[in-house]
Amino acid sequence: MSGTLVLVRHGQSDWNLKNLFTGWKDPDLTELGIQEANTGGKALADYGIKFDVAFTSDLKRAQDTLTIILDNVGQTDLKTFRDQALNERDYGDLSGLNKDDARAKWGEEQVHIWRRSYDVPPPGGESLRDTGARVWPYYLTEILPRVLRGEKVLVAAHGNSLRSLVMVLDRLTKEQILALNLATGVPMVYKLNADSTVASKEVLGDMSGAH
Repeated sequence: MSGTLVLVRHGQSDWNLKNLFTGWKDPDLTELGIQEANTGGKALADYGIKFDVAFTSDLKRAQDTLTIILDNVGQTDLKTFRDQALNERDYGDLSGLNKDDARAKWGEEQVHIWRRSYDVPPPGGESLRDTGARVWPYYLTEILPRVLRGEKVLVAAHGNSLRSLVMVLDRLTKEQILALNLATGVPMVYKLNADSTVASKEVLGDMSGAH
């Protein structure tokens, strides 16, 4: 029997709050972000799942979210792999800029294209397709084999690295993925079939808070 894959986007970070492009920069979680991670962790504890292994990115906000979740489920010593393959999309020259300032500099339409197109990267950065090009191989070689062996796997990562995974799992088109926002701290529980397709998906919490 195939296992379970749980995806969680990190809680709100300090730069989310300040409306800054974050990318590979490394701000801390806000108080709200810590609360969101705790809420997600409690939801998983109530769900009754025990994990075999965890994966997270090379960035602190995802690692701290994972730590809080594991504390809530009573698995603080869980084997964990960190890899920059799961990092947030690199926003390049936009990183650290206020989104309103970026619109003033490059224009509303251009910034919207960089943020929301599938394959147009910002200057010096990655498109969603570029992000997927590093997330997918890592998923296929490191994460998926464990799930197919029947393990319960937790992945705490970022809005865009997880969107590129959800795109494949949920079989979304390029247009559909652009409309999808993942709520912070809300676990998505996937049960996979032996052929790696999705048998079921359950969202443990309120997705309406997505931003």
